[in-house]
Amino acid sequence: MKLLTFTIPCYNSQDYMRHCIESILPGGEDVEILIVDDGSTDNTAAIADEYARKYPTIVRAIHQENGGHGEAVNAGIRNATGLYFKVVDSDDWVDEEAYLKILDKLREIAGGSVTLDMLLANYVYEKVGVTHKKVMRQLGFPKDQVFTWSDVRHFYKGHYILMHSVIYRTKLLRECGLELPKHTFYVDNIYVYKPLPFVRTIYYMDVDFYRYFIGREDQSVNEKVMIGRIDQQIRVNKIMLDEVDLNKVTNHKCRKYMINYLEIITVVTTAMLLRSGTEENLQKKRELWKYIKDKDIVLFHRLRNGIMGQTMNLPGKGGRKISVAAYRLSQKVVGFN
Repeated sequence: MKLLTFTIPCYNSQDYMRHCIESILPGGEDVEILIVDDGSTDNTAAIADEYARKYPTIVRAIHQENGGHGEAVNAGIRNATGLYFKVVDSDDWVDEEAYLKILDKLREIAGGSVTLDMLLANYVYEKVGVTHKKVMRQLGFPKDQVFTWSDVRHFYKGHYILMHSVIYRTKLLRECGLELPKHTFYVDNIYVYKPLPFVRTIYYMDVDFYRYFIGREDQSVNEKVMIGRIDQQIRVNKIMLDEVDLNKVTNHKCRKYMINYLEIITVVTTAMLLRSGTEENLQKKRELWKYIKDKDIVLFHRLRNGIMGQTMNLPGKGGRKISVAAYRLSQKVVGFN
């Protein structure tokens, strides 16, 4: 068994996938790299096969019909042989120094008596044209020790775990029944969210591991692209509501964290609907909040009456302008989009 499986979902990634793969290769024989060619029409498949031939004990190329990012991750989970599992998007990369420290820690923990469910590290926004790179840390989480949800001191508003931050135990992903929808963007939120109630033990390393590239015009987090794909964002939002019954999450701090997570995703969806400015999307905003209300009235009031929920639901055109301005401010603070 490998220590850590990396899955790299690739769709027409010929221009940047080599940089991603090369950044992971220093892990050597402890790691497995699954390059998932998701029905690409460029030279992606050939590059994947090239690396598989060159590093036959480390790299495997998986070719499939196009199913979207989620189905590529599903293929990785199905085929992984590593004890732990990590997704790295093909236009991103990892920092070697932080990477080797993480491998050392995973080896140490794997050889001990504790079963670790989730390891967290920092990610860095590698935004085109920005000199100062924003580092996203896991604020409030204990550092350099195995801990549980009950040990977390404080959840900071606006903080949530991204796919870039997390390494999961592979078996946990399978046991929780994680299956991401096909042909749907923004499924990384489901990937992180759904396994959380199954997580008992966590380790946070304060190292800048994952480098998250922001800057391509066709990138899924580009604001215009997000608005154009708003129905997929709404779909992900609803799946998160439907697939986890928060009333059955027994650890109250885990439940609180998941409510905060759901609040952020709902606010982002709402903000995109407001940004578009169309009457059709304003109606979709009203329908989304009604969906939440019909699903769980208590959860609805928690989301709606929180500071972010109130800000996104101010009445009238003036209120919508304030909502968008608040979202713009959060963009500047966090540095995304």
